[in-house]
Amino acid sequence: MLLKVDNVTKTFGGVHAVRNVSFSINKGETVGLIGPNGAGKTTLLNVIVGTYKADSGKIELDGNDITTKPPYKICHLGISRTYQLPQAFWDLTAIANVAVAGLCGKHRPDMSYGDAMLEASHCLELVGLFGKRNILARDLTLYELRTLGLARALATTPRLVLIDEAMAGLNPGEALRAVKLIRRLKEEYHLTIFWIEHIMKIIMEAADRVVVLNYGEKIAEGPPKEVINNPTVVEAYLGKKHA
Repeated sequence: MLLKVDNVTKTFGGVHAVRNVSFSINKGETVGLIGPNGAGKTTLLNVIVGTYKADSGKIELDGNDITTKPPYKICHLGISRTYQLPQAFWDLTAIANVAVAGLCGKHRPDMSYGDAMLEASHCLELVGLFGKRNILARDLTLYELRTLGLARALATTPRLVLIDEAMAGLNPGEALRAVKLIRRLKEEYHLTIFWIEHIMKIIMEAADRVVVLNYGEKIAEGPPKEVINNPTVVEAYLGKKHA
C-alpha cells in the first residue's frame, strides 16, 4: 500500500467539503476519482498534498504520517500533482518552469541550476515539448500547458502523481494523445496515479479502481464497470428517476 486516507474530513465555514473519506492506493495502481461537480474531489487532492489541512483523519504515505506536513515536504516524499486550471510561471520559458520544479521538488540541496536544466530538457522531451523549451509559458497552447504540467510533476521524481482533470478543455484528438502520454509515463517510470476525470470513457479504460464522491462523502469504490452501474452512483449523477 502506497497511500492510505483514513476518515479524512475538511470543512469550510461549517460546510463539509470532504466528510470521513477513507480509501487506499497500492503501488502501481491507477485509481480514478469521480463525482458530480462540487463533490469535493479537488479539495481531497488539496488535502493529500498539504495545500489544505485536514480537520480530522489521517493520511499515510508508505506507512508514514503526512497529515500535517507542508506541501514541499510531501513533494519531497514523492507526491506531485497537476492542476485542473493550468498553473505556471507565465513569464518563464517552458524549460525554466520544469527546472524550478526540479530544484524545489526534489530533496537534493546540492542540485545545481545546470543539472536542473539538463533534467528539465529530458522531461520536456518525454512529454513531446522539447521543441517549445524556449517558449514562454504564457504563449503555449492549452494542450502544451497540460503536458508542461506533466513535465513539471515528473521533474520532482514522484512515486504518486495526482492528476486533476488533465483532459479539461482539450479536443478529442488532444485528449487521446494526453491519455497515451500518461499511460506511457506511468509504465516507464513505475508511477502510481490518482486521477480526477469527468470523461467516463477515459476513466473506465484507464483506471484499475474508481472512488466516487458525492457531497464530500465516499458513496462507492470498486472496479470501473461495477461502480458505473451502481444505482447510488447513477442517482448522484442523474437523479432518482434514472437510478
